[in-house]
This record gives sequence, C-alpha cells and structure tokens, in this order.
Amino acid sequence: MTVVAIRRALLSVSDKAGIVDFARALDERGVELVSTGGTAAALRDAGLPVCDVSDLTGFPEMMDGRVKTLHPAVHGGLLAVRDNPAHAAAMAAHGIGGIDLLVINLYPFEATVAAGAGRDEVVENIDIGGPAMVRSAAKNHAHVAVLTDPADYAELLAAVDADGGTGMELRRRLAAKAFALTATYDAMIASWFAFADQGQRFPQTLPLILEAPQVLRYGENPHQHAAFYAHRGPAARGIGQARQVQGKELSYNNLNDADAALELIAEFRDAAPTAVIVKHANPCGVATAETLAAAYDQAFACDTVSAFGGIIALNRPIDERTAQAITAIFTEVVIAPGADAAALAVFAGKRNLRLLLTGDLPDPARGGLAVKSIAGGWLVQGRDNGALGDLTVVTKRQPTAQELADCRFAWTVAKHVKSNAIVYAKDGATAGVGAGQMNRLESARIAAWKARDAADKAGWPEPRTIGSAVASDAFFPFADGLMAAVEAGATAVIQPGGSIRDDEVIAAADAGGLAMIFTGIRHFRH
Repeated sequence: MTVVAIRRALLSVSDKAGIVDFARALDERGVELVSTGGTAAALRDAGLPVCDVSDLTGFPEMMDGRVKTLHPAVHGGLLAVRDNPAHAAAMAAHGIGGIDLLVINLYPFEATVAAGAGRDEVVENIDIGGPAMVRSAAKNHAHVAVLTDPADYAELLAAVDADGGTGMELRRRLAAKAFALTATYDAMIASWFAFADQGQRFPQTLPLILEAPQVLRYGENPHQHAAFYAHRGPAARGIGQARQVQGKELSYNNLNDADAALELIAEFRDAAPTAVIVKHANPCGVATAETLAAAYDQAFACDTVSAFGGIIALNRPIDERTAQAITAIFTEVVIAPGADAAALAVFAGKRNLRLLLTGDLPDPARGGLAVKSIAGGWLVQGRDNGALGDLTVVTKRQPTAQELADCRFAWTVAKHVKSNAIVYAKDGATAGVGAGQMNRLESARIAAWKARDAADKAGWPEPRTIGSAVASDAFFPFADGLMAAVEAGATAVIQPGGSIRDDEVIAAADAGGLAMIFTGIRHFRH
C-alpha cells in the first residue's frame, strides 16, 4: 500500500500550537475528527465537529484522565493491518474503525521538571497513553501516519492535496521521528528517576539524550563524517547554546577548541578582565589585567606564533580596542559574553571570523558527567570541577603574596592543559606553557624554551619565567623537573604532592630557595 487516504484522524495534543487550524484543514478535506479531553474542547470551541474518544470506546475518561485511550477501539484502529483478512474480520466483528492519522504530542515532562515542580507533579506528567498510541501508529506506518511535531502539519496537508493521502516515504519518515520522540521521552524519565529522584551516580543504564544534530562538513580530518549534538534544557550553558553572530560555519575542530577555551575562561568568570588563547585544545596564552585589551595583549605575548589561527575567549563583553587587537592577526573563533556596537563593527570587517556570544559563562563548579567513547565502550566520569582547598606550604620558605597569587593563577590554567602539564605564570599572565609531553621534565623544558622565545620576539631583557610561579598538574616524580623550573628562574611551585620521592623534591626546592605548595589534588587532562 503506497498512498493512504485519510478518512479518520485522532488528535490528542498537550502542545496545542496550530492544532485548531490544522484540524480545520482536515475537516475541510472531509476527515472525521476524533479527539480527547482538552484537545476535543479546543476543537469544539472553534466550531469544529469532533467525536470524543469516549464515544469511540464506550467508556468515559476516568481516573483524572489517566485512562482514556488504552482501549481496543483505539489501538485496534491504529494497529490493524488493513489488507489482512483476519484483521479486517476482527475490526468488523468488534465495530473497530480504522484510524488513518494520529496527531499527538506528549505530556510536558521535561518542562515540568525544569520548572522545579514537586515529585508528585513530575510523576503525574509521565504520559502513558500517549507513547502507547505513538508506538502503535508508528509500528503500523504501512497504513497509518503519525504526526508528533506541529512543524510537520503543513507538509502532511500538502501531501494530501497533491496525492490524495500520505505516501509510504512520508509515513516512514514520520514513524522514525515518532520512535525518536518516545525514546527521548523515556530517556528523560529514566534520567530523572536515576539522578534527581534516586541520586544514583552511575545508573545501571545511562540514558543519553542527543537530538537535533548540526551536520558538519567533516570531522577532525576531511575523510571523517561529523555532527554536533547540543545539550537541551534551560540549564544548558556552553558552546552549543552560544549565538553565532558572524563568520563561517563552525567546524569539528573549531567546536572542540572553542569548548576548551570556554571551559578555561569560565574559571575566570568572576575575575578581573581575562583573555584566553587556545590552539589545538591547549591554552597558549592566558592573562588577567585591568582592561580586556591589556589582558589580550599579555596573553598574546606569551606565544605569538601559536596564537595565529587560534581561538580567543574573554570573560567580559568585547570593546572596540580589544576587537582591533584581536583582528590584527588571523583568528578562527572569538568567544565572549557580549560585544558592544563598535566591536561588532570591527569584527564585521573580518567576514570569516566566527564570533560567538554566550551571555552568561558556564559555572566551572557545575556537576554532570563527562563521556568519552573508546573501542568497545564508553568511559564515564564526573566533571573535573575540583577547586583548590587548603594549601600546604612544604618548604622552609613561605611564598610571598604575589607568588601565591601567581601559583593560583598558574594552577587554574594548568587544569586545562593536556598532561603532562607545566605552566609558568608571573603577574597574572602565563610566561610559558608545556603541554602533552610523555614526561614532566620535557614539559618543563618546553615551557621554559617558549618563554625565552617570547622574550626574544618581544625584545624583553629576560623571559617572564624569571621570578615566576610554576604549576604542575600532577606531582613531580623526580627532582629533575623541578630543577628545570629552577633553571628557568621560577621562585615558587604549586603541585599536588603525593610522590614517594616528595622528600627529595622538597629538599631540592629548599636548596634552590623556592617556596613550594602542595594542593592534595591533581588535574590530569588527556
């Protein structure tokens, strides 16, 4: 059966947007309207002829509307295979009429949860009859069309006008959309029960709700297919919820790097003006200053080579001076809470530059799960939202107030650098960043070399590692990494501690006249 004429439609919607106009269009095309509760009342108020489901089933709606459509007269009309003689005989014997179109959406479970409703109200908004009808109609899509989205009303009417009914291709597509709806709906319910209602950390089944993908041109490399799925819900904050003001379509790598930049700048959401420059998901320059433009200039000075084609994130709305500095070199993406009119005008001159405005920055202390695919499964962990608590000075010398501030700054940046991570910082700006090496000694050396290179390019008399603080994302397993920091000119160290050679490392720090702080927490980032 290819084209199915619509003679009878069952309409039962929670979201009544467009339903009266759609029902009127069906009525004008000679379709019998059957409906439930509030939907039937809305259609009747609009002067449309409508048959109540209770007239179809012979039973009234009962139990506060909990039971109304769970009846053979409804599900038989949806599930019957019309060209099956046995099914046709059963329909005739029991007075079951076919339902050719189901128009339905479900109780607003997600909106009820988002509104902060109590447990009883949340549970009451778990739809039972709706998903059952959706599944019945979608299963029998060879004979029944199911509409679960008001956005599809016009397309169905156009098909009826063009072909006299619904074609198989349309019904299959609508069925797939319907099953995706029930899957998402059940996943939301399961997620609420597991996390909000029962407080489970890792439930037996982990419901992941991913929908409305943005198909990307390609993935990390041109031969890889890719798409982006944004988190849904009013609490979602991140790249997926940012507003792209201008620029080319975001690529897979743009999104990945922009996320890294946004996560880091979020650490400074309540700080003085701060700029972050990221390249290949690693920060190559971070600085805090009295103005946003000064912060960007200092961050850029840390590594002027890597900044080319980078991602820039800022914790303040962008002004004209900062926009001019940013657009002086090629930049892929700029992320900020906002931008004034003058800054927007500057960016408009760089048509390919992607400008993302986020409004609020994410809360770095927020919870949630981080999920990563590996061959044969998924790794799931809580977000790294660990913050510095009590700090322990383990050396003879105490850090100065400036050294302590630089230690905290360097530690915050190191949290977002790929392991093994070493970050030198001085006066609220990164001096050198060593990322992703197979041993900590090489990261320390690379960060020091980059600082010397930055000084040479800027014409400074000495690298900013002189008198700096150095942060290590994990403990120094040997004193050699620490000694590399000493050779670079660092005077203070912040690290987790916990190595079996801590005594050796502390002794080396004392010998070098350093102040060293143990955090008791590490920040591996792979």
